[in-house]
Amino acid sequence: MYELNVLKSFLIRDNYVAFRGYVKDEKFTKEMRPVVAALDLWYKNNEKDCTVDDLCNLFFSQGVRNEDFYREVFNGLASRQPLESTKTLLEGWRRQQLMEDLSSAAYEASEGRKSIEHVQKLMSALDQPIVDETEFVTDDLQEILDSTVKTPGLRWRLDSLNRALGSLRRGDFGFIFARPEVGKTTFLASEVTHMAAQLKDEDGPILWLNNEEEGRKVKFRLFQSALGITKVDVLANPKRVQEDYLKLTKGKILMVDDAGLNKQTVQNLCEKYKPSLVVIDQLDKIHGFQNDREDLRLGAIYQWARELAKRYCPFIGVCQAGADAEGSEFLSMGEVSNSKTSKTAEADWILGIGAKNVRGTEFVRGISIPKNKLLGDHDSNPGARHASFQVLIKPEIQRYVDIG
Repeated sequence: MYELNVLKSFLIRDNYVAFRGYVKDEKFTKEMRPVVAALDLWYKNNEKDCTVDDLCNLFFSQGVRNEDFYREVFNGLASRQPLESTKTLLEGWRRQQLMEDLSSAAYEASEGRKSIEHVQKLMSALDQPIVDETEFVTDDLQEILDSTVKTPGLRWRLDSLNRALGSLRRGDFGFIFARPEVGKTTFLASEVTHMAAQLKDEDGPILWLNNEEEGRKVKFRLFQSALGITKVDVLANPKRVQEDYLKLTKGKILMVDDAGLNKQTVQNLCEKYKPSLVVIDQLDKIHGFQNDREDLRLGAIYQWARELAKRYCPFIGVCQAGADAEGSEFLSMGEVSNSKTSKTAEADWILGIGAKNVRGTEFVRGISIPKNKLLGDHDSNPGARHASFQVLIKPEIQRYVDIG
């Protein structure tokens, strides 16, 4: 259905501005014209791109008949991928409209009712098709090395992860998975507080988007982890702990606690704060994605997170390991819950945290890296890209530490 392809293209403001004036309403069916009118209204009042959710909310806020039909329209719009052929179609319509305008202008110029300059302007527009100002990746190898391998991103507290994964940089999207109560939040607290201490004053904050455990409890654990102190230490001198925490992290860890967290909220936060890192715990629970198959719905979430990582900063997601991972120390990609291939395919890196149900190993955790497409750093070990190794969890200070 070409109408949905055109609408999908028009969700990008640059495309709308470039082509909408040349696309007559008659190009759309009678049923689709109200949707186009809603899109026109959006751009009349907004300078940014329009998401499917934006358009859907605006459309239904005006009251419509045949709601089921339009729900299907928006579902189709959400699932549709942008097509390069749509640009060709739009360029064809643009040229057709320009030729009609040129024909009319030439006739009116012959009658003295239009200037020759007006005709020449239309001819010039006809000879200059709209071309995307695409920015190509540089061929300068030194620039590539300087901006990737030689320039560190956000380094890990666990030096074993610096050797295996290397820094996290903009465009890097990965996720952590483990069984419940293994220590996912402690791992995040340990690593994120260390990363916050690396940020410069001019850097954007770290957004920790929490839709799982109660937010104040998690924030309390960040105070412990950042300073490596126990609960007793915190309670002994909370004022001093707060001062030390804010000095170390520069107040750059912003936590949102919302069990109903949706994709539009996340996008708005990213646009507003221009973060240096985004953490979503749990990524599978983000609202705003629909599909009859759960694995495809989850796949759409992970694709969306990857796109945001490319646009803003590194993203870390958190999800569960399946029941078959219970008692396993080193997890594999096949043990990611509700995955099939849709979730794992979108990630640049995947980290599993496992634990054996064996007496005497209560604080031993197995770290496995079943997927790693990161470039690493100058001190990363190529032989450790898919390493599995043991670390210790210290829940009393909310940290993970290397063994040896």
